[in-house]
Amino acid sequence: MKTLPCLIAGLRPACLSAATRIAIPVLLIGASLALVQPCAGLSIEFKETGSLMAERYYHTANLLLNGNVLVAGGYNISSGHLATAELYDVATGTWTATGSLNTARDHHTATLLPNGKVLVAGGEDFFFSVLASAELYDPVTGMWTLTGSLATARELHTATLLGDGKVLVVGGHDVTARLASAELYDPATGTWTTTGSLATARELHTATLLGDGKVLVVGGIDVNAHYLGSAELYDPASGTWSPTGRLVTGARASHTATLLPNGKVLVAGGGNSGLLLSTELYDPASGTWSATGSLPMGVVFHAATLLGNGGVLVTGGVGGGNPFAEVEIYDPRNGTWTTIGSLNTARYSHTATLLLNGKVLIAGGFGNSGELASAELGKREPN
Repeated sequence: MKTLPCLIAGLRPACLSAATRIAIPVLLIGASLALVQPCAGLSIEFKETGSLMAERYYHTANLLLNGNVLVAGGYNISSGHLATAELYDVATGTWTATGSLNTARDHHTATLLPNGKVLVAGGEDFFFSVLASAELYDPVTGMWTLTGSLATARELHTATLLGDGKVLVVGGHDVTARLASAELYDPATGTWTTTGSLATARELHTATLLGDGKVLVVGGIDVNAHYLGSAELYDPASGTWSPTGRLVTGARASHTATLLPNGKVLVAGGGNSGLLLSTELYDPASGTWSATGSLPMGVVFHAATLLGNGGVLVTGGVGGGNPFAEVEIYDPRNGTWTTIGSLNTARYSHTATLLLNGKVLIAGGFGNSGELASAELGKREPN
């Protein structure tokens, strides 16, 4: 059973399963908060929308080509790992059941493919086994079908859609150890092939597609349970990795990484021996990092969403032993963060999806009362 104390004891709870009891350093969740005053003229209002049919966290959410949202898998304490999937209809604000996954799973990845299907890969199943299986969701039929399996079972990995339509899966861990291996999924053949391995095995890292087609992997936790400040670049043309600049404000894991319209990458939140307020910008032109404005509070298990105006919205998360409801926005014009509102329900391990209408859909997660079925819609409101 995944309890709240277990979840907040570390970035990857060692008590989740026998298969995944890999030592992870403990976060000092009681880190102090540094709040800032909201900027004048900025606010966001979150309103409740239809609730999920099943309470869940550690699920995935994908914006489909028709503008609706697919939520799949996850976990809740009463049912365990979930195979169910749901569709959010933006027009009606309601959820309906769609086809279930062939294998219940959490800690998987879900990637929208150019053909409109969604690729789910890896994760952990009902028996706490790490999975190699992968599945495809077809929004036309509402059904899942099995596709080629990963060469290496893994969870807590990343999956990145490349410019050529293939999907790059990187790192994570299997039954015994954290992984350096990487694989490519080809939608044309439905098969995986191995590609170059990371220099450093890692999980709870981030992977971001850059404007030049390369993939930036940052941070995470290594085979010795050490937090990482290193970063690596994957070149799809050669299938190889090369080192790039290290983070300058500290190693971190369970952070977020967001590609900004100017081509830089914003890393925010996460932790090492404590929760981090610091945020950093990666410049692909120089291959270096620089510090930018600090978050109002340190969080893990939060969500970061790039807005249409170029700002980055951070919602929820956990710290100090409690879920957060606060909502912060990063302004890339001046490099500052501002608290601009709050969720109706404090939560972490939720999903945040930017809809075609510019609103942000928050779904599920874990709150003060346990796992959540509630969902919220956020809209920027001028003052």
